[in-house]
Amino acid sequence: MSRIYLDYTADTPVDERVLSVFTDTARASFANPNSAHSFGFSAKQTVDDSLAKIAELLHVSPDELIFTSGASEANNLAVKGIAFANRRRGKHIISTFLEHSSVSGALTFLQEQGWEIDLVNIQPDGRIDLAHLKSLLRQDTVLCAVCAVDSELGTVQPVQGIAEILKDYPNCRLHIDATQAAGKIPLDLSGVHTASFAPHKFYGLKGCGVLYKAKGVVVEPLIHGGASTTIYRSGTPDAPAAAACAKALELVYSEFDARLKAVTALNQKLRTELAKHPRIRINSPENAVPHILNLSVSGIKGEEMRRLLDARGIAVSVKSACSVPNTPSRAVMAITHDRKNALSSWRISLSHLTTEDEAAQFITVLHEIISEG
Repeated sequence: MSRIYLDYTADTPVDERVLSVFTDTARASFANPNSAHSFGFSAKQTVDDSLAKIAELLHVSPDELIFTSGASEANNLAVKGIAFANRRRGKHIISTFLEHSSVSGALTFLQEQGWEIDLVNIQPDGRIDLAHLKSLLRQDTVLCAVCAVDSELGTVQPVQGIAEILKDYPNCRLHIDATQAAGKIPLDLSGVHTASFAPHKFYGLKGCGVLYKAKGVVVEPLIHGGASTTIYRSGTPDAPAAAACAKALELVYSEFDARLKAVTALNQKLRTELAKHPRIRINSPENAVPHILNLSVSGIKGEEMRRLLDARGIAVSVKSACSVPNTPSRAVMAITHDRKNALSSWRISLSHLTTEDEAAQFITVLHEIISEG
């Protein structure tokens, strides 16, 4: 049996069209965009054109976009940057149990520096409890950090509902981790102060990320010194990476409907087949993005299932790739309140590249493992 990749939420193969843009740009625009000569001006134009394209696709302004090394840096820049820039207004932050480690880790760091962190309750469908969020908000709340789509369950959070609530708290900024949302759902950044994503999650290249920072929002930089396209993130602008990022996002939007249709059909077939087995529990809610399907098999820990599937050539994940191993899934714990189930949980993630034959082989192998266990 050929190897089957079902971990597209962790990473995606680069689209050849994106790779071509990167290599062509690396040859043509190799100069430092900050250099005051024709080669530098040409490279800077490439960066500016890339920012303009991304801004057009997201319906924002080019000067509201900051290139970073990835979504983890973008999250850290937003969370820490907002906290430090607003520390005289307050040191209270609200977040969730569902956040990626680049958000939760940044919050832990801030907590050790004296910030107070509250986590909003999660409802049985995986979405945050807006009533509880309202009860947690205070005049000294300076940040609310929420993922648009949870990486383990695929739950879509009510971002616009959160933004509406925060209108009554002008000192509070809303940061959205859109890493798992970009390419999976339409992105509406109205009412959002900062948002992060990375192209390697939608068939672009690693080593590049984007932070959207709305006009008027001030963040304290993580990196100081060195010229760039913005005062908020120093470093030589990477023209090839910028062009490749813009191309990946362009392809996502131009092929969005076809990709979503293919993934949705596969998700429904898998849900139907998996529901037939009494030991399999589907943790992802029905309203989750179809790309992510979180499962548990009673009696088999998630890490053991990942190992057994990998031995048979099938790649899946236990929690996100950046999580601490051998610990229960925080997301699954939040919605099921069942530690054993959370320890048994694991995730498959689908793509428009996933074939029906691969899905069928996965089901067959999974049933074999369960019958042997």
